Amino acid sequence: MSHHIVLHRWRDRHARYEDYLDHRTHHITYVTTRLALDSVPAGAAAALVVPATDDTAAVWRAVTELRARFGPPARLLALNEGDLDTAAAIRVRLGCAGQTPAELARFRDKLVMNQIVSGARVPTPRFADAPDEPAVRAFADRHGLPVVVKPRRGTASRGVVRLDSPADLPRLRALPYEPRLVQEYCPDDIVHIDGLWTGGRLGPWRASRYVNTCVGFTQGQALGSVEIDDPELLGLLGEFTARVAGALSSDPWVFHLEAFVGTRADGRPAIRFLEAGYRVGGAEIPFVWRELHGIDLMRAAADIQLGRSPDLPVPERWRTGGWLLVPSPVPPPCRVVGHDLPAPQDPAEAPYAVVVPEAGRVIPRAGGYEHVGARFRFRGDSSGEVEKAVLRTAAQFRLECVPETAVHGGGGRPVCGLDR
Repeated sequence: MSHHIVLHRWRDRHARYEDYLDHRTHHITYVTTRLALDSVPAGAAAALVVPATDDTAAVWRAVTELRARFGPPARLLALNEGDLDTAAAIRVRLGCAGQTPAELARFRDKLVMNQIVSGARVPTPRFADAPDEPAVRAFADRHGLPVVVKPRRGTASRGVVRLDSPADLPRLRALPYEPRLVQEYCPDDIVHIDGLWTGGRLGPWRASRYVNTCVGFTQGQALGSVEIDDPELLGLLGEFTARVAGALSSDPWVFHLEAFVGTRADGRPAIRFLEAGYRVGGAEIPFVWRELHGIDLMRAAADIQLGRSPDLPVPERWRTGGWLLVPSPVPPPCRVVGHDLPAPQDPAEAPYAVVVPEAGRVIPRAGGYEHVGARFRFRGDSSGEVEKAVLRTAAQFRLECVPETAVHGGGGRPVCGLDR
């Protein structure tokens, strides 16, 4: 029996590991968290709990124990973006096959990523390394304000700061030290493009428009997404995506790209690169792809990490999907008291899937897009139909929570709705 180790942090079924690895004929072991332990497949040979799967020292201790029990692992699988750096570092220490830190850098270091993409003549907002406040000030002097400063290896909009005037620059001094990037601020709409690059062409892919922003979600606003059905825009986004994906790798990879979409002087869309992730998109993207489009993007990502050639079907006809995330009305950790979502007059506006913690459940302070107040998934025959359902749900959903330590208090109230 060969041995494979999985780094796993999801409580829900974002990935169906038992479909990717035969747990009966191989030793499949897991390094996981307390929150995610219950979703480890029953056929796992072992599962060790660590405080966090991006805690490299703790993960290494667990991997060392699993290696002693089951032998050196042939592969280390990590499908969450937050675990890619840890997995790459541990592969080197183990001497096992798979992506190394050097190979991962272009997908995790936003400075390197932007240098490669802009070097391929893909339109990109102006950017520079931002090691300190003087570097940001010099960039702002050259290119103007506002600017955006972000961690070079950040995820889920962590630590993103917008500076609108010279008086805002001292805010950088309060931030903990880490490598950062500065970019000119772009007010255009943001889209995300998800799919598979086969190494020479695009496999299945979908483009979606955010409703609100990922940064806004960190500030308490709801975040939605609606798949795009405009054929002209999709054609341009397909060309753009192929250029970016090919510039970043000539090997297969599953991508989550983000781009700005504005309007040129001639009225045609203007598309500029924002960033790219070497992974399946977060939030409800893997579920919408499986449930609505019949495609498991996680399988393709797993195949690539396991040294296999990914092979995904391309539907003859795509339906239109979307999703909505609602943060908790009080900062986590908080306890859910109850929730309410009136039934719509038009059944087409109802989400086809709803994930809300039951009353009494504690929403942990875990970060990311899984442990939030509520998650919704939508389907329809057009972008307009799906967007209407997303906006209606955001406006009418009520979630009641209290701080975990509170005995009384709280009240049903809407979380920030979606701005249009």
